[in-house]
Amino acid sequence: MNVTLLTWALVVGVIIALIVVDLLTVSRKPHDVMFKEAAIWSVFYIGVAIAFGIWVWQSAGSQFGTEYFAAYLVEKSLSVDNLFVFIIILAQFKVPSIFHQRVLMFGVILALVLRAIFIAVGAAALAAFSFTFVIFGAILIWTGVGLFKHWDEDPSPEDNAFVRTIRKRIAMTDEYDGSKIFTRVNGKRLATPMFLVMVAIASTDLLFALDSIPACFNSCKLYKD
Repeated sequence: MNVTLLTWALVVGVIIALIVVDLLTVSRKPHDVMFKEAAIWSVFYIGVAIAFGIWVWQSAGSQFGTEYFAAYLVEKSLSVDNLFVFIIILAQFKVPSIFHQRVLMFGVILALVLRAIFIAVGAAALAAFSFTFVIFGAILIWTGVGLFKHWDEDPSPEDNAFVRTIRKRIAMTDEYDGSKIFTRVNGKRLATPMFLVMVAIASTDLLFALDSIPACFNSCKLYKD
């Protein structure tokens, strides 16, 4: 599939525009998100994804359209599991509910960036070395075994090496200061628990990208074969 630079620019531009609109409207003021608001925005973004898939199908053909929807369904199903982990992180750090949306928006933006990087690296690796699919499969098996071993255990922030390192190296306060990640206490600049939440979300997103991207590539290969 040959994609022009103009097409890439338009796609990336639309994604950035959607994020900016969200940040300037829905996420601008911290608030508790009710079921109706969450449902409306979920339907909207699913509709955007389906519309994009239809455009891919019509412009590039059924093969690429099928691969897109296969990858989308894999990512969508994995994102449900990811969301539960994020909810556990928010609960364990006792993040005030009005800031949940802001933290999750940070997670979404970070997920887009990380997955773009991993997709680019993975596509380049596949183009140069077809055996990469075997490596991707091994990664999926490894993560599956790890999940099976700890299937009945809730993840703890202290299990996160990044969180433990931050606690040891950075002076912190135990109190939140709105959505700020740094605050001043008695003239001293300290990190707030929100900073740890962002670190936990970021490192968790990184792990999710390591298994979800190989899953997408392998699902596309199955449809192609």
